[in-house]
Amino acid sequence: MSRHVFYSLHYDADRSRVAAILSSKALHGQVEAEPAEWAKLKRSGDFAIKRWLDQHLKGRSCTVVLIGRETASRPLIHYEIKRSWELNVGLIGVYVHHLKDAHGNQSTQGPNPFEHPASGLGDDGPRVPVFDPPETDGKLVHRYIVDHLAQWSEQRLTRA
Repeated sequence: MSRHVFYSLHYDADRSRVAAILSSKALHGQVEAEPAEWAKLKRSGDFAIKRWLDQHLKGRSCTVVLIGRETASRPLIHYEIKRSWELNVGLIGVYVHHLKDAHGNQSTQGPNPFEHPASGLGDDGPRVPVFDPPETDGKLVHRYIVDHLAQWSEQRLTRA
């Protein structure tokens, strides 16, 4: 069964790093905000961004948080996690620090955003399945994520 997912990421820092994941056919993701649309949303303010996020979370079975170095510190990531939890949309995390960005650089592993107090998950935060591909080569990491993403999304944490 194919999952319809919402991809959550730190857009400015990790968009180029995860572009191939977002365009893969591993899962049906939401329609992504193109750079010009995202820039317009940012200029419109938090209310417009949150309205866009709420519209794109509806009807999703899982939110996949693509975890980069700064993901856990981003207020909009916390909002996406909270709203997913409130809407009973499943949650998983995938570390993407070994994927290469547009400049060919890898990053360092960031903290788990589900354990951050602002995520709103409390004691359930540490129970969210978080996957860290065992590879370090960017191409192998990409292949590993694409090959396992559908399986991982089946293990998502939802409210009972």
